[in-house]
Amino acid sequence: MDTLTPEQISARLAELRQEHRMLDEQIQRMAANGDDELEAKRLKRRKLQLKDCIARLADMLIPDEPA
Repeated sequence: MDTLTPEQISARLAELRQEHRMLDEQIQRMAANGDDELEAKRLKRRKLQLKDCIARLADMLIPDEPA
Protein backbone atom coordinates (compact mmCIF):
# COMPACT_ATOMS: atom_id res chain seq x y z
CA MET A 1 0.00 0.00 0.00
CA ASP A 2 1.29 3.45 -0.88
CA THR A 3 2.15 5.77 1.96
CA LEU A 4 -0.06 8.83 2.03
CA THR A 5 1.26 12.27 2.83
CA PRO A 6 -0.35 14.24 5.67
CA GLU A 7 -1.88 16.55 3.06
CA GLN A 8 -3.46 13.61 1.23
CA ILE A 9 -4.77 12.20 4.49
CA SER A 10 -6.25 15.57 5.46
CA ALA A 11 -7.92 15.93 2.06
CA ARG A 12 -9.38 12.42 2.27
CA LEU A 13 -10.59 13.11 5.82
CA ALA A 14 -12.40 16.22 4.61
CA GLU A 15 -14.10 14.22 1.83
CA LEU A 16 -15.17 11.45 4.20
CA ARG A 17 -16.45 13.88 6.82
CA GLN A 18 -18.52 15.67 4.19
CA GLU A 19 -20.00 12.38 2.98
CA HIS A 20 -20.71 11.41 6.61
CA ARG A 21 -22.59 14.70 7.19
CA MET A 22 -24.58 14.26 3.98
CA LEU A 23 -25.57 10.71 4.98
CA ASP A 24 -26.60 11.93 8.42
CA GLU A 25 -28.85 14.59 6.88
CA GLN A 26 -30.33 12.09 4.43
CA ILE A 27 -31.04 9.58 7.22
CA GLN A 28 -32.75 12.28 9.29
CA ARG A 29 -34.93 13.29 6.33
CA MET A 30 -35.85 9.65 5.69
CA ALA A 31 -36.78 9.14 9.34
CA ALA A 32 -38.92 12.28 9.35
CA ASN A 33 -40.76 11.19 6.19
CA GLY A 34 -41.12 7.53 7.18
CA ASP A 35 -39.26 6.41 4.06
CA ASP A 36 -37.86 2.96 3.27
CA GLU A 37 -36.38 1.42 6.45
CA LEU A 38 -34.15 -0.97 4.51
CA GLU A 39 -32.53 1.93 2.67
CA ALA A 40 -32.12 3.81 5.95
CA LYS A 41 -30.33 0.78 7.47
CA ARG A 42 -28.04 0.60 4.45
CA LEU A 43 -27.20 4.28 4.81
CA LYS A 44 -26.57 3.89 8.54
CA ARG A 45 -24.21 0.98 7.84
CA ARG A 46 -22.30 3.11 5.31
CA LYS A 47 -22.18 5.95 7.83
CA LEU A 48 -20.58 3.64 10.41
CA GLN A 49 -18.03 2.46 7.85
CA LEU A 50 -17.14 6.07 7.14
CA LYS A 51 -16.79 6.78 10.86
CA ASP A 52 -14.32 3.89 11.22
CA CYS A 53 -12.35 5.02 8.19
CA ILE A 54 -12.27 8.60 9.49
CA ALA A 55 -10.94 7.38 12.84
CA ARG A 56 -8.20 5.31 11.18
CA LEU A 57 -7.09 8.21 8.99
CA ALA A 58 -7.17 10.66 11.91
CA ASP A 59 -4.92 8.27 13.87
CA MET A 60 -2.45 8.32 10.97
CA LEU A 61 -2.07 12.09 11.41
CA ILE A 62 -1.06 11.74 15.07
CA PRO A 63 2.73 11.39 15.27
CA ASP A 64 4.19 8.48 17.20
CA GLU A 65 5.56 9.46 20.59
CA PRO A 66 9.17 8.54 21.24
CA ALA A 67 9.62 5.81 23.81
